[in-house]
Amino acid sequence: MDVLTSIAIGIWVFIPALVPNSAAVLFGGGTPVDFGRSWRGRRVLGDGKTWRGLAGGTLTGILVGLLQLMAGDLYGSEDYLGFGPMPQALWIVLVLALGSLLGDMAGAFIKRRMGLERGAKAAGLDQYDFVVGAMLLTLLLFPEWFLSIYVEGNGIFALVALLVAVPVIHRLVNIIGFRKGLKKEPW
Repeated sequence: MDVLTSIAIGIWVFIPALVPNSAAVLFGGGTPVDFGRSWRGRRVLGDGKTWRGLAGGTLTGILVGLLQLMAGDLYGSEDYLGFGPMPQALWIVLVLALGSLLGDMAGAFIKRRMGLERGAKAAGLDQYDFVVGAMLLTLLLFPEWFLSIYVEGNGIFALVALLVAVPVIHRLVNIIGFRKGLKKEPW
């Protein structure tokens, strides 16, 4: 596989992990995941991480992934354009979507431990917590697939391209959310 194809596939298959964070904002509100509890004098996660946001964001990521799998099927791709064979492809979509929001929650946990309030800027952490969550969960549950997409052969170029693209995408989406009144801050 050539470099550009590897990069395209690496970004394409990561879309189910890119969508949930933004979708969680749309579905958010309601009961916090940490149920308002504190640990060592600070909230565990904060009011910004809710069960409704977790469910809505994850389901949206899964829905987007299912549409991608349908596109792969229509295209006639035996590996669903990089996701792998069924039923593995379905599980990978689910793991990417859920891992993304688990990573975002881990980022919120770290920010609370650092004494940062909800919405406070944390360079690097804000842009990559969901990426790390999605990648770690996928690597843990589907190591062969993850390594084939992001490490082996030209896969490392896909990983680098994704890591370069994510902060740009993250910033653009947050600016749009801020301008539409969905976010209190543009980061």
